Amino acid sequence: MRNLTLLTDFYELTMMYGYFRQGKTEEVATFDLFFRPFEESNFCIAAGLEQAIEYIENLHFSNDDVDYLRATKAFNEDFLTYLANFKFTGSIRAVPEGTVVFPYEPLLIVTAPICQAQLVEAALLNIVNHQTLIATKSRRVCYAAEPASVLEFGLRRAQGPDAAIYGARAAVVGGCTSTSNVLCAEMFGMPPKGTHAHSWVMSFPDELTAFKAYADIYPDNCLLLVDTYDTLNSGVPNAIKTFDYLKAKGYKPVGIRLDSGDLAYLSKQARKMMDDAGHSDCKIFASSDIDEYVLESLKQQGARIDIYGVGTRLITSNNTPSLGGVYKLANINRAGVDYPKMKISDNPIKMTNPGQKTVYRLFGRDTDKAIADVICLKGETIDDSKDLTITHPTERWKTKVVTNFYAKELYVDAIVDGKRVLPKRNVYELQADCKGSLDGFWDEYKRLSHPHEYKVDLSDRLYQLKENLISAERKTVK
Repeated sequence: MRNLTLLTDFYELTMMYGYFRQGKTEEVATFDLFFRPFEESNFCIAAGLEQAIEYIENLHFSNDDVDYLRATKAFNEDFLTYLANFKFTGSIRAVPEGTVVFPYEPLLIVTAPICQAQLVEAALLNIVNHQTLIATKSRRVCYAAEPASVLEFGLRRAQGPDAAIYGARAAVVGGCTSTSNVLCAEMFGMPPKGTHAHSWVMSFPDELTAFKAYADIYPDNCLLLVDTYDTLNSGVPNAIKTFDYLKAKGYKPVGIRLDSGDLAYLSKQARKMMDDAGHSDCKIFASSDIDEYVLESLKQQGARIDIYGVGTRLITSNNTPSLGGVYKLANINRAGVDYPKMKISDNPIKMTNPGQKTVYRLFGRDTDKAIADVICLKGETIDDSKDLTITHPTERWKTKVVTNFYAKELYVDAIVDGKRVLPKRNVYELQADCKGSLDGFWDEYKRLSHPHEYKVDLSDRLYQLKENLISAERKTVK
């Protein structure tokens, strides 16, 4: 396991040194990791928790790390000795991977001695921001593709090996059936997917010879790329001949792949040609710069495509290439006394919610569909035996009475007292969890364009705490 302890911004270390010099190392801080609203989606799919836990489990400063920091001349020897004996002893509560989560709802809540909680900020943001972003993009792509399935094909266009590996993992959590990335597939227990490229066809004297050679090698898994020369006049007819050849030998061919051209037109023509030739059981696979918007258009045009391979626009989340995740201090505990903290700003989007928190999701008893989320202070409970009035977090005149509902708390313990307590799960279990979480929402909230606004409200106690802190700060400033 890699030691990523120095995967941090330098100011995390300078702040740690400051806390150390100020005698604050025993103060316990709570930080919330959450994302702010962004244009592409009204909600996200939480991902990356497994790698976040692995990072925390392996936190330590090696001798080389300490020597490197000594060479910066920014820290004294007492602090370097402290780092040499450093380990994470705090706790992390988290939204499970695959869960639908909305802006300002913490994906992770880190509670630990302040030096420990401060150090992990940058790496946790790096891990969770990236995988949550790609899982969310994957959800959108897979939603647009339904009922067709989607494979992740982005390795060669990802921004580096880690982005390719963990992006592919997140894509499967979000709904892709598998990946072409063999290392990712090996690491996370998935079957790698792929057939052949144009170079295979071009390496033979002619297309039919190339197809039959491939069929001889993979008679039970023969899927042929048909657009090397001329899709409809050469590729599909030669694929049909190859499928006849395979079936005569008792094998069942898989189908064809389209990788260029007008996918809607070509797929409809290819489907007719294969059906007329007696190969209606053969599937059509398509790739070529596809995203959710292309998929919606193809569906509107009646494209006959069974499986999509989506690469660049998925693995890079090209329309929104970063998630606005932040890590903000919410509480300080000194000698057993809590001091809620919040960032106050003239820009409402930069305001944070104070205190140690939890989130409840309210579901209709008769539908099992989500009605609203309520961000509460930790320890608050929601009595679902009686009606509940929820209120908009800023526009307080907007209220809604929720009836006949049940409440579910979103968080699980991931790390307690520095030890992992959350069992490991494979990516397909997480994918099933993602589907279950999405199934808990009406389609109006999940549509790609102009989705219905989902209600995420603050409890009365949290709202009042926030108002009190703002008022106190105004008095201090005056």
